Amino acid sequence: MKDKSAERRRLVSKEEFQKRDYSRCRMTALERFKILAAGVCLCLLLDYLFYENPFVLLFMSPVPFVLMKLQERRMIQKRKKELNYQFKDALVSLSVAVRAGYSPENAVNACTRDLESIYPAGTDIVEEFHYMQSRIRVSVPADELFRDLGRRSGVEDIANFASVLSVCRRMGGDMSAVIQKCAGMVADKIDVYREIETSIASKKAEQNIMSLMPAGIIMYIKLACPGFLNKMYGNAFGVMAMTVCLAIYAAAFCLGKKIVDIEV
Repeated sequence: MKDKSAERRRLVSKEEFQKRDYSRCRMTALERFKILAAGVCLCLLLDYLFYENPFVLLFMSPVPFVLMKLQERRMIQKRKKELNYQFKDALVSLSVAVRAGYSPENAVNACTRDLESIYPAGTDIVEEFHYMQSRIRVSVPADELFRDLGRRSGVEDIANFASVLSVCRRMGGDMSAVIQKCAGMVADKIDVYREIETSIASKKAEQNIMSLMPAGIIMYIKLACPGFLNKMYGNAFGVMAMTVCLAIYAAAFCLGKKIVDIEV
C-alpha cells in the first residue's frame, strides 16, 4: 500500500506529463513474436488442410503480418473502450466537484485525486488527468484540454463532452447541470453496451465454434479416412476448388465477426 502511494506521489510531483498516442499500439516484442508464430502455424494448418503443397506457403507469407495488424487494431479498440469506461467515472467525479462550487480547472485537480483512489498508477485516465494538471498550471483552459484528449483518443463521448463544455463556458450555461447531464448520458450508453455484450456473449461463442467446424470436418476426414481427399490435391482443378472453398470460408468467418460486433 505504501509503495502504491509513493508511486502516485512521484507521478503527481512531476511538472510535465507526456501526451499519449491512442492511434498506436503498445505491443511488446514477446507479444509480436507470439502473434507471428501463431500466423505461421495458421499458414501451415491451412496448407495441410487445403493444399498439401509447400510452395503455397510462399503465397501465404503475408498472413502473419496481416494478423499482426489485426491484433494491433483490436488492442487499440480495446484501449479506447477501456478509456471510455474510465472517463465515465471521471465525469461523475467532475460533476460532484463542480456541483460543490469548483471551477472546471479546480474540478480537474479534485477529480485526479478521486481517480487515483480508483485506478492504479499508470492507467490511461489517471495519466491524462495528471497531464491536464500540468497544463492547467500554465493557464491552459480545461475545455481545451478535454478537446485535445478527445482528438487524440478518438473516443466520441470525450469529444462530445469537450464540445459541450466549450460551448457552455462561452455562453455562460449551468456548468454543473451540463456535466451531470453528460455523465448520465455516457453512463447510460455504457450500460446499454455492456447489456448487449452480456446478451450476445453466448452467440459469440457459438460463432467461434461454427467458424471452426469446416476446418474440423476436413481434419476429421483426413485423419479418419486417409486418401479420401487425395484427388483434391496435386492438380489444377483441386487447387481451384480448394481455393474457392477457402475464400468462402474466410468470407463467412469475417461476416460472422461483423454480425456479432455491435456498436452503440
